[in-house]
Amino acid sequence: MQPVCDLILPCRDEGPALGALLPRVPGDFAVVVVDNGSGDDTAKVARRLGATVVVEDVPGYGSAVQAGLAAATHDLVAFMDGDGSFDPAELLPLLEDVRSGRADLAVGRRRPVRSGVWPWHARAGNALIVRWLRRRIGMPAHDIAPVRVCRRTELLALDVRDRRFGYPVELLDKATRAGWRFSEREVSYHPRAEGTRSKVSGSVLGTIRTARDFWKVLT
Repeated sequence: MQPVCDLILPCRDEGPALGALLPRVPGDFAVVVVDNGSGDDTAKVARRLGATVVVEDVPGYGSAVQAGLAAATHDLVAFMDGDGSFDPAELLPLLEDVRSGRADLAVGRRRPVRSGVWPWHARAGNALIVRWLRRRIGMPAHDIAPVRVCRRTELLALDVRDRRFGYPVELLDKATRAGWRFSEREVSYHPRAEGTRSKVSGSVLGTIRTARDFWKVLT
C-alpha cells in the first residue's frame, strides 16, 4: 500500500514508545518523527523503523508541528502524540472524513480507557478552554484536538503562529473562523508508554503553564 498521508509525530524522549508504536501505523501513513530536543534514542529508533526524522532544536509543540509540516510531502497530514497514548489505527476514520470531502478538519475526542489515564487537572483545563471556544466562536469540537487530520496546504494557509502549547487552540480558533467543516470521532486514550517523559500537562504546574500558553493565544 502506498501512503496517502503524512503522520507527524512531535517527539521528545519517546524512544521507549516508538518501538511499539511505529510498527502499528497503517500503511496509509508515511511517518515523520520530529525530534524536539530528545536526550534518548528517539531519532535512532525512528530511523530504524523506517520513519523520516526531522530535528527541531527550538523547543515547543508548535515548533515541532511546523517542522513536520515543512518536511511533509503529501497533501493530507495527520498529527498524533508519539508517547503511545493513542492507537494509530483510529486515525483511519479521520483520514477518510477528510479524504472523502466530508470534513476539512477531522479531530479525535479522547476517551480514557480507564480511570487515572487523564488527570483531573488536565481534563478540567481542557474542558474550560473548549467550553470558552464553543461559546465564543461556536467551535464544534469537544477536545483540543491532540489527534487530527487535514490538508497540508489549507493548514499552512491558516498561518498558525504559536510555537508552544497554544498551537492547537490557535488552530481550532482560526479553522472555525475560516468556516472549516469539522468532524469529530472518539479515540481511545491510553497511558503513556513506560519510560517516556511526562508531557507538560502531566502535572498541575504543567497544566497551569499550558493554560497560560492557551490564553495568550485567545486574548
